[in-house]
Amino acid sequence: MATCDVCGAHVDLPYNCRHCGGVHCPEHRLPENHNCPGLEQWSDPSGVFDSGFDDSISQPNRSSSVLDRIGIDTGAGGPLGYVRNNVAYLFLGIIVVVFGIQYIVAQLVGIPPGSRTWYNIFTVNTLHPEYVWTWVISVFSHGSPMHLLFNGIVLYFFGPVVERQIGSKKFAALFLASGVIAGLAQVGVALAFGEPAFVLGASGALMAVMGVLAMTAPQMKVLLFFFIPMSIRTLTILFAAFSVFAFLSQGGILDGVAHFAHLTGLVIGLWYGNRVKDRIGRGPQQLNIGPGGPGGPGGPGRRFP
Repeated sequence: MATCDVCGAHVDLPYNCRHCGGVHCPEHRLPENHNCPGLEQWSDPSGVFDSGFDDSISQPNRSSSVLDRIGIDTGAGGPLGYVRNNVAYLFLGIIVVVFGIQYIVAQLVGIPPGSRTWYNIFTVNTLHPEYVWTWVISVFSHGSPMHLLFNGIVLYFFGPVVERQIGSKKFAALFLASGVIAGLAQVGVALAFGEPAFVLGASGALMAVMGVLAMTAPQMKVLLFFFIPMSIRTLTILFAAFSVFAFLSQGGILDGVAHFAHLTGLVIGLWYGNRVKDRIGRGPQQLNIGPGGPGGPGGPGRRFP
């Protein structure tokens, strides 16, 4: 019978620490429970393991992230642990909350939908493109319940697939960057045409998601409008062709739909998908989520006069 090096308890089945060689009882068998000197020799700068937010292990001498510098824990036990592998759903929740703020809270505080102040808060527009906060808020804002519904469907079904392929951190960066760039691109085109434009919606970011899937899982089967089967590549080509036709025929301005924003997001997604497709493989070839399969893109980001 052995005795624990920490508490002196008699142990029938002792645990030998492979780091310090000590003998310990079940309560003190973990290195952190017996102040194992081997902990100081580990090369993991986070203490035990990295938070895993980007699905990787920290490397020695690797520069810390912004979250590390400000002390926010994204590990499984931290306050942001729930967003790991669930950023697509988190963004969907934010979109719903922002929609409530747009049409309920704003009106309660004297900012009715359609007012100049409302547009300057929730849209990136040609009147004040320098309002930096609108670059991001506009990505999560929507112009109507149907606009929200269709974009929500695309994000719900396709977002998690891309997030699993590239990781939560990169998915968040792709979604936000493509959404912001797409909105600003549409505003730039409107300024070039001398037309006013007020752009809001996640469609530019969602077209980037579709573009990634068109490169990483081109044969993945989807159901357009829940009943027309086709590959994700075919769906993306058809939607891109429609956007190009509409933009060229109406300048992407007159019909109230942000066609150039869609095309910008798609180009970003295709470019990024081409960069990562060899690292992540071809991905799933069929999307089996929900009883009827995913819906196609139906609620494009809109320009509101």
